[in-house]
Amino acid sequence: MPSLNIVLVEPEIPQNTGNIARTCAVTGAALHLVGPMGFRLEDKRLRHAGLDYWPYLTLFTYDSLSEFFEKNQGDFYFFSTKAQHRHTDVAYPDGCYLLFGKESAGLPEKLLFQHPEQCVRIPMLGGFRSLNLANSVAIGAFEVLRQWDFPELSCSGELRNFDWAAAKAAHPDSEFL
Repeated sequence: MPSLNIVLVEPEIPQNTGNIARTCAVTGAALHLVGPMGFRLEDKRLRHAGLDYWPYLTLFTYDSLSEFFEKNQGDFYFFSTKAQHRHTDVAYPDGCYLLFGKESAGLPEKLLFQHPEQCVRIPMLGGFRSLNLANSVAIGAFEVLRQWDFPELSCSGELRNFDWAAAKAAHPDSEFL
C-alpha cells in the first residue's frame, strides 16, 4: 500500500487532533505530531475524540519542526490559506507528507515562503480565516487517496437490515443500485 503522512505542526486543540488521528487510522495514513503542542498525549479530550482507533494509528512525535525535517525526507506539501496553488492541482507521490499548521496561526510564513511550489490551498470563499483543521486534513488526505484510487480501502459497504442484491433485483433499472 502506498504511504501517506499527515503532519500537524504545533496543534493546539486536542479534539481536532483526536479526530485527525481517527481519519489517519481508517485511511492507513501515519500521523506526525510536531511540538510544542497545546495538550498532552494523555489528554482525555484527545483520546475521546479518537475513540477506540488509537491502536490502529501509526504515530510519530517530534519536539520541533527542525527535528521533524532532520528525521524525514520526501515530498512535502504545505496546506495553507496563504498558498497560491489549489490542493487538487498536485499529483501527490507515494510517501508524501501533508503539513498543516496550528489552529490559531497556520504554518510559519517563512516555511511557506521557502517552498512556494509546494504550498497548496483548499479553495473557499474569501474573507474567512480557514476551515477547521480536522476538516482540512480530511479533505487533503482524501484528495491524495482519490488520486491513488483508494488503495486497499473498502469502497463499498453493506446494510445491517437490508440486502443490496435484493434491492438491485427489485429495481433493475435504477442507476443508483
